[in-house]
Amino acid sequence: MSSIFLRIYGGLLFSLVLVSVLSGIVVTIVNGVRLAEYREDMARGTFRLVSEVLAAMPEEQRHKWLGEWGHKLSIPFSMLPLERSDFTPKEIEQLSLGGIDVQMLTEKAAVITALIDDRWLLQGRVAEISEQMASGTIVFLRHLLSHYSADERVKVLAQRSGESLSFPVSIAHYSATSLTPLQNTQLQQGSIVTVLNIRDESLQLYAQMKDSDQILHLGPLKLLNPYPFKLILTLGLFVLISLSLAIYILVRGMEKRLRKLERAATRFSRGDFEVRVNVGGADSIGRLAMAFNAMADHIQRLLSLQKEMIRGVSHELRTPVARLRFGLDLIADARTQEAREAQLEGMDQDIQELDHLVDEFLTYANLEQGTPTLRLKRHDVDKVVAQVVGEHLRLQNRVEIEHIPCNVLNPRRFVEIDRRYIHRAIQNLVGNACRYADSKVQVRFSSTQDTCRIDVDDDGAGIPEEQWERVFSAFSRLDDSRTRKSGGYGLGLSIVRRIMYWHGGRALVSHSPLGGARFSLVWPRKQRH
Repeated sequence: MSSIFLRIYGGLLFSLVLVSVLSGIVVTIVNGVRLAEYREDMARGTFRLVSEVLAAMPEEQRHKWLGEWGHKLSIPFSMLPLERSDFTPKEIEQLSLGGIDVQMLTEKAAVITALIDDRWLLQGRVAEISEQMASGTIVFLRHLLSHYSADERVKVLAQRSGESLSFPVSIAHYSATSLTPLQNTQLQQGSIVTVLNIRDESLQLYAQMKDSDQILHLGPLKLLNPYPFKLILTLGLFVLISLSLAIYILVRGMEKRLRKLERAATRFSRGDFEVRVNVGGADSIGRLAMAFNAMADHIQRLLSLQKEMIRGVSHELRTPVARLRFGLDLIADARTQEAREAQLEGMDQDIQELDHLVDEFLTYANLEQGTPTLRLKRHDVDKVVAQVVGEHLRLQNRVEIEHIPCNVLNPRRFVEIDRRYIHRAIQNLVGNACRYADSKVQVRFSSTQDTCRIDVDDDGAGIPEEQWERVFSAFSRLDDSRTRKSGGYGLGLSIVRRIMYWHGGRALVSHSPLGGARFSLVWPRKQRH
């Protein structure tokens, strides 16, 4: 699939279907566990009561008694010696704690086992384990309570309810029940009355004690309400469709925005460097669009720089190369050794000029086109300024260069810088000032708690304010006294601005108190690594 929408949507749809299937499996397993527990609760009362009566009865009377009550309850009972059973010691321990074992033969029929004593097990085959098992429990419980007086029955019943039964059993009177007259008549005739409460999904059973007006009440008995798989499937499909529509709307919008990015990138790859994409938003796609636009701006600027450098290089190289060619012709025509040596000295100066020009080009390209590696260390910037001033004083004596020492405390003079690049920036500014000054140049370094500043002043003709921004452009020269007659290639101030950019600072130009121009470098004391 080529569409990102189809891939994302397909993956989400597959995940939802997988979750739905797993949820159905989990519901089925949970229902199975709940059904097993419910069946055990339904059968426990009857089998525990029967096993307790058998435990208190002599062994020779047990078979006859089991036959009679098996017929009354419609459950064929039998006794199995404990040593002949297949139960593990752990299962026998569970039976001894009042539990029963339910082995399903079919979906409804089961063999139920309870412990009588340390020698015998009680087993019974039940055709269907359901709420009707409670009828056998109440019938058998009524028989047991008939051996006690009316006053003793409540106490005995409370004991039986806590030990043998898994649902509430109590003794009530007609006045305490909400039975209809017909149901009361059925009770008086000895029948078991079953009341189903649909709203609460519960079952209650009533039976009248034969020798009194006491009513034996069993319940309420909560009916098993398994989570129907068809209903869950229907709800799952509904949720799946709803989520699918929501995902479609969300993913479709995302794909449209990505399509815009794709079309812009395609146009850009074919040479349309003016193309930009506007998708909006602060999410990942919006940030990707902003990154694309920034990348396009950077590439367009680099291409423009490349064209500008090609034009500048071809223009700047033409003069020294022409002089070299002219010098070669003069050497060929020279008649004396002194004339040849003079031409060779001029050619050597032209070669030095070419070497310096190439160095300027490489430095500017490195600072402009990529991210230079800054070796940041703490240095005394005032010492760097003093070093640059000393170098220029040794190279020329036309103008006076004054270094005004920094008067701040020693720690503030130490700043995180790349010493090589800062030295180059100061050197370019001082050299530029020396070319255009009439007689004097001043250089000073100052520092605050957060920023550093270097000011280079000259007493030359100055720079008009409308030209302040242009002087930092590559290969640009002014038309007044600061013309190409003073030398230079139009790259020095561009290099200075880029050095300041990579140090997180700025290069500025303004009017100088000396009457000429002031060039300033301002950058933060602490660099972001």
